[in-house]
Amino acid sequence: MKVLLIEDDPTLQATLQRTLERRGMRVVTCGDGARALERWQAALPDVVLLDLSLPGLDGLKVLERGRSEGLTTPVIVLTARGTIGDRIIGLNTGADDYLPKPFDLDELEARIRALVRRQAQASGTPASAASLATPEFAGLRCDTDSGLIFFRGEALELAPREATLLRALLQRPGHAQAKERLFEAVFPGQPEVQLEAIEVVAYRLRKRLTPTGVQLVTLRGLGYLLKAPPA
Repeated sequence: MKVLLIEDDPTLQATLQRTLERRGMRVVTCGDGARALERWQAALPDVVLLDLSLPGLDGLKVLERGRSEGLTTPVIVLTARGTIGDRIIGLNTGADDYLPKPFDLDELEARIRALVRRQAQASGTPASAASLATPEFAGLRCDTDSGLIFFRGEALELAPREATLLRALLQRPGHAQAKERLFEAVFPGQPEVQLEAIEVVAYRLRKRLTPTGVQLVTLRGLGYLLKAPPA
C-alpha cells in the first residue's frame, strides 16, 4: 500500500513516515502545498494523508484542485482545525475522512486500511495484498480495521502499548526483531522515553500471552520474537 503524506511539520512527518513504514506501508512525503498536487499525480498513492495548514497552498485548495482534476484517491484530512465547521468544509470539498490532531496512530492505521478496502469494493477491483493482510500466527489474529487482536476468536485484553508491540511482532512472527525498531513502533516520536521502557512493555505482554501458549522470546543482543507453542 502506498501512502502520500502531505504534512509540513518535519517532526510529525518523520514520525508518521517511520511508523507507517514499520507497519508495512510505502510512504511518499511532501511538505509544501504548492508541490502537493504534482506529487499526488506522480505518486499514484492508495491513500492521501493531508494537512490543511500548508505553506504555498492551503490543504483545502490542494484537495479541491485534486478532485477537479479527476483524482479519486481516498483522502484523510489530518489537522488541528477541529471544529465541526472545519470538518464539514473538508468533507464537502472532497475528503473521505477527518482525523483531528492529536490522534492515535493505531486509529490512523485502521482508518487508512478501511478506506482502501472500501475504495476497492466500490471499484469492484481487489485491494492490494498489503491493504487486506490480516496478520495471523498460532491462533493470534490482528483485525486491521479495529486494531484488536484475537486469540481463537476471543479478543485479548491488552493495554494500548502492549497491543502495538504485539501487532509489530505479528508482522514477522518467528523472526527476531530489533529492540530499537520495536521501541520506535511503541513509543514513536518520544525521545524523552528511555530504550529500556520497551522491556517493561514486553514483560507485561509476555504475561498476557501466557494463556495462549505463544511465547515472547528475548534474544540477548538482538531483540524479541514470537514463538509458537510446541505442536
